[in-house]
Parts: sequence; C-alpha cells; structure tokens
Amino acid sequence: MRRRHVGMCAAALAGAVIAGTAAAGGAQAAAGAVTYGRSERLARGVDYREFTADSANGVVHGHVITIDLRDPRVRVDLLTPGTVAARAPVSQLADTRRATAAVNGDFFDIEESQHPGVTPTGSSVGPEIGSGRPLKAAVPTAQRFGPGLPAGETTRDVLGVGTDRRARLDTLTLHGRVRTAAGSYPLGGFNQYALPVGGTGAYTADWGAAPRGRAVCGSDTSRAAGCSTDTYEVAVRAGRVVSVAEAPGAGAVPRGTTVLLGRDAGADTLRTLRPGDRVRVDEHLAPSAAHVPYAFAVGGFPVLRAGAPLAGLDDRTAATRTAAGFGDHGRTLRLLALDGSAEANAGLTVAELAGVMQELGCDNAVNLDGGGSSTLVARDPGAGAVTVRNHPAGGVERPVANGIGVFAAG
Repeated sequence: MRRRHVGMCAAALAGAVIAGTAAAGGAQAAAGAVTYGRSERLARGVDYREFTADSANGVVHGHVITIDLRDPRVRVDLLTPGTVAARAPVSQLADTRRATAAVNGDFFDIEESQHPGVTPTGSSVGPEIGSGRPLKAAVPTAQRFGPGLPAGETTRDVLGVGTDRRARLDTLTLHGRVRTAAGSYPLGGFNQYALPVGGTGAYTADWGAAPRGRAVCGSDTSRAAGCSTDTYEVAVRAGRVVSVAEAPGAGAVPRGTTVLLGRDAGADTLRTLRPGDRVRVDEHLAPSAAHVPYAFAVGGFPVLRAGAPLAGLDDRTAATRTAAGFGDHGRTLRLLALDGSAEANAGLTVAELAGVMQELGCDNAVNLDGGGSSTLVARDPGAGAVTVRNHPAGGVERPVANGIGVFAAG
C-alpha cells in the first residue's frame, strides 16, 4: 500500500473549541481543541491539511481535504469499483479515475452472519448517484449495516452536489413503476441488497455479478429476519419478458436487460407475466429538497444540520471516523478521515465528530463508514498515483463499496 504521512508542524496554529453535545442520557461530550498542522495545496481549489483534536479519550489525529466548489476546474463525483455490488480500496478507486483526492463513502453490506449460506454483496446502504446517473436506491432502514441512526434519520439520507455546484444534505426516495398489460405496480427496490417485504426490485447491469439472493432476506423491521422462500424473477429486454425463474439468480445482468425480483406479494405479481409479455420499468430517485439535478450523491447519516449538531448524537462510543461536510452555502466541501490508530487509543464519538466538523467550517455534515474503512488519499501535483495520507486500521486499506472523489483539471 502506498502511504505518505506528513509530519505535524512544530508551530501549530491556535486551536478552536469543540462545543459539547448533550446526549439523551445527560452525559456531556468532552470539549477539546482542534489544532492544525502542515497544509499542502494539491491543485488549485483543493487543499490538504492535518490536524489534531482533543477528545474525551485523548488526542486524535486527522486529515482533511478542502474543496472550493466555486472553482470551475474542480468537481467531485462518486467513485465505485464499476458496479454497485463490488468493493475495492480507495486508492484503487481514485487511481482508476485519476482523482486528485478521495475518501471512503457509505456503509455497506460487509457480512451476513445472520443468514448462513448467504454471500455479502458489498453493496452500499444508501442511494448512489455518479456522474449525474442514478445507480441504486436505499435499502429499508432496518436492513442497514452500521451504527444506529439519529432519531428521525433514514437510509435515504445523502450528501450530494448539484449541477449548480452546490453541496446539500437531502433524502433520495425511489419512485418507480412496473407497467404491464394487466396493470401498474410500484417498484420497491433498485440495485439494492435488501428489498421490502412484498416488494419488487429492479436490477440492471450496474448491479454487477453478485448473487441477488440476499435481497429477499431480512424484513422491514429486522435485518436478522429469515430469507423468503416465496420468490420469482423475470428478465425484461427491449420491453418484453425474455425469461422467468422461481429463485433469485446470480451472474452479471446483460447491458440492456432489467431483472425484476419479487418476494412474497411481489413474487405473486411477477408470476402473472409470461415470456413475450410487454413490460415497462421506470425508476427515479426523487430528492426532497433540491430543485436541481444531482451530479453526485452518496449515502451517510447527518450529524450536523443548519449549523447545529443533531439532538441525541452518541457521545459514548469512540471510533475512527470518516465524514463529509460543507459550509459557505454549499460552496466549500470538506472531507475528513481520522488515523486508524485512534481505534485503539482515542477516536471520536459521533457527537465529537459533529463538533470537529463544525470547527472545520461546516454547517452541515454526514458521518460516513469508519473503523477499518476510514481512508483518505491524495495525489501530489504531477504524481502518477495517489498516496494514503491517514493510517488505516490494521495498516492496510479495506476494500469499500464507494468513495467521494475530487477532480481538478490541470
């Protein structure tokens, strides 16, 4: 693994105080100071900086990329391994796309110990939009993999950048229909590793080759619930059914084909279709707040909104964290990752993370996948490959489902 860890400057800038955040149990998050270290310009409009922060458990070391979205030569986009149900190290994701910098993204389906014989898909929890194109929708909130969400938040939460070059927090909800000669039915999933009970999901070439059997496991209230045996699949190409099957399939979906997978009541609906029947499948990720299309969006749960930490954030569990946030009315984006050594020493609670993002200049921020996934990479001007700037837990990069890539022309 390529790594370059820049040493801290002896003369650090003055620190700023992290505001304490009260948790539901009344405990107060420890206050501390953010102290900046060496900074480096990676490209015009893209800067890298190290920092340390005091936490209740000790000093943590972190790394932050600051992106000026006002600069027309700078943009951000979703990084993926090429398909939704796949994983790759952040450095590989960045080098494949020639990104200037990147961090890991959303939580993902990494293990299936609750479902013996079921292979983890590696697919992310939340929605994905890359290069302006929707790639997947969110799994049911009860089926997410990762720590508990703040009250009122769901797997549909995203951080995105619109075609107007402004960052936003939003929710993306799947709006889709399966239209047949017999009627029109709601689409319950789009390239996602878990379907709602009674739902029908659509899988395209963007899904990849992972088995689709995981999609019928769990329920709307429990990730650990068993797998449905009442299933049915229909493959649609050029607007007509070309094949049917009783069980979820595996293998890559051919480009131009859509596989519909139903469980329970959704399976009953699909059983009415026969080869040759006409079928139209529509899917759309509808934002709740934005009035402009998204060029990029990634799932993550909010910790900071409209300048204030969310109520009830966890202030007890410290861990290595990755986060993304923005200020200046969405014009300045910041990507953060902690050193993995914090996993054994200090780390930040989610409440402390919100405070750090606030001190870094963010009014809105999301917590991304952390622990062994936390990775931040950057490319020196003119370098042929990125270097890993933080210290991932265990000393090696964990393959992840997606990332946030920063691109700077010239």
